Amino acid sequence: MKSWSELACAGALAAVVGLALAFQPSARSAAPPPAGADTGNSFVVQGARVFDGERDLGVANVLVRDGMIETVAADAQVPQGLPVVDGSGKTLLPGLIDAHVHAWGEAQRDLLRFGVTSALDMHGDAARLPALRTQRDATANGDRADLWAAGFAITAPGGHGTQYGFPVPTVDAGTDIDAFIGERVDEGADFIKLIVEDLSAYGLPQRLPTLSPMQVAQVVAAAHARDRRAVAHVAKLEDARMAIDAGADGLVHVFADAVADEAFVGAMRARDAFVVPTLAVVASMAGSGEGKALAGDARLRTLFTAQQTGTLAADFGPPNPQRLQRALDSVRLLHAAGVDILAGSDAPNPGTAHGASLHHELALLVRAGLTPAQALAAATSLPAKRFGLAQRGRIAPGMRADLVLVDGDPLDDIAATRAIDTVWKNGHRVAREPAAAAAAPTPAAAAPDDTLVSDFDGDAIEAAFGSWMATTDQMAGGASQVEHALVEGGAGGSRGALRIGGEIRPGFAYPWAGVMFFPAAQPMQPVDLSARRELVFQVRGDGRTYSAMLFSGPSMQGMPSVQAFTAGPQWREIRLPLSAFAGGDLSRVRGIAFTAGAPQGAFEFRIDRVELR
Repeated sequence: MKSWSELACAGALAAVVGLALAFQPSARSAAPPPAGADTGNSFVVQGARVFDGERDLGVANVLVRDGMIETVAADAQVPQGLPVVDGSGKTLLPGLIDAHVHAWGEAQRDLLRFGVTSALDMHGDAARLPALRTQRDATANGDRADLWAAGFAITAPGGHGTQYGFPVPTVDAGTDIDAFIGERVDEGADFIKLIVEDLSAYGLPQRLPTLSPMQVAQVVAAAHARDRRAVAHVAKLEDARMAIDAGADGLVHVFADAVADEAFVGAMRARDAFVVPTLAVVASMAGSGEGKALAGDARLRTLFTAQQTGTLAADFGPPNPQRLQRALDSVRLLHAAGVDILAGSDAPNPGTAHGASLHHELALLVRAGLTPAQALAAATSLPAKRFGLAQRGRIAPGMRADLVLVDGDPLDDIAATRAIDTVWKNGHRVAREPAAAAAAPTPAAAAPDDTLVSDFDGDAIEAAFGSWMATTDQMAGGASQVEHALVEGGAGGSRGALRIGGEIRPGFAYPWAGVMFFPAAQPMQPVDLSARRELVFQVRGDGRTYSAMLFSGPSMQGMPSVQAFTAGPQWREIRLPLSAFAGGDLSRVRGIAFTAGAPQGAFEFRIDRVELR
């Protein structure tokens, strides 16, 4: 979900993306290849139970030649010389499809390692769209998942989706929406995603500009006129009702402010709309801790990179189990009414990780009332059908050999999808070990002996260890400003202090401006401060309440822990117990920020003699 907490994190987005048959007598006597050996892209999976994306076929043989599925039958004979993979006691599934991701960096490899062979990217730089299409049209690719993508999501100026550090074209009152959507299609958008989000669903005081109902209807009409599906990001039942009434083909989140009512369920069914509930990220927002549990799953944990472990461990905020329960109840009602449910994770939001979180989503769909077979269809044949993903989502002759072989029977226990034996992409066996460098967390530097960080009595802004840097919401598309400089007259008559002043301006939902202390030689590199107990500093200022934000943990994308302090007109000492930074990982501290936030307006405060005792 492009969610409020994702906004607060201000993450960044970027990324990419022969069949002459001569059946011979049975090759049951053919020696199986060694475990893990690359069999090329022609082979047979023999004796596995097969779920073809729609139904259980029982035990069958699946013949793959040159990366394409050639035959699926219980009595299919194996051509002599074709490598045989023993599927006894295992279940063969179509490659999984994640119907809601935000993919950049190594995301496509991360997805594939967990059996997700295709995914739908919901917002990103449109410049990569031609390359993504070229990649997925080829059959040589065996090391990354295919992506279909929206390119730029459709949003209002300053609205959700504009805060990620890359320019996003937006729709205002004067926009020719038909022409605007035409430009997105010309860029290569595979579908159109529109955003209806003002943050009011989260009980927060901030509001974002968003598309009007008329604009939503115009976006949908323009997409359909160009044979593109139009899907909607919503966070509230009423916004979902409006989007569906406007003709949207589907919702890419289920709302969690209320349970779907009878009228809405009826409208979804009548319009043959689908929903990608993204329950995994809803669970994270509900503070369920299920992301952390996923990171500890013995069947998966050796496959995670350090970055993925970090995002799974990231907290979203205080527990709100009702949010998850309302979402589950809505999915249950929609599914019971016959509305198509598609599996999507919204990775890599906090509490999720590419690939692994789709297995979590499958379990949540079963919790919401789908049978294991229905949940598997939600992650295979249904997204392929609904988004027009040719040759994907099924195990059938003529389909790509995107396959996942798992131990056990996920049709009985959906969690068995996590026990992956082998993944094939275009018939190529996928190497599933994460790169050693990616798997190992960046070592945390030892803390220096000195407890004093800075006394600001010199001629430059220096630290006994680490460095200082200004920080504002401009890195996330905001407009707040800050200046910091040494000034004479510090606390207790000392020579100097650090003055931080500026203005909080509109432009980002969670504005901030201030300074950041990085304890290591390089910004955001971790330092082990687990032996320290307090952040102590002197402060005076304009009477505002400010924030001390601790950035820590294995991932640079982790949510900061926050404590507030007030800067009054007189110098006073602030002592913040490091243990009171909820969720902070003192063994891997990456930075400590001193910032102003809402309300808008000018601010000024000074700090002196900063210590980590």
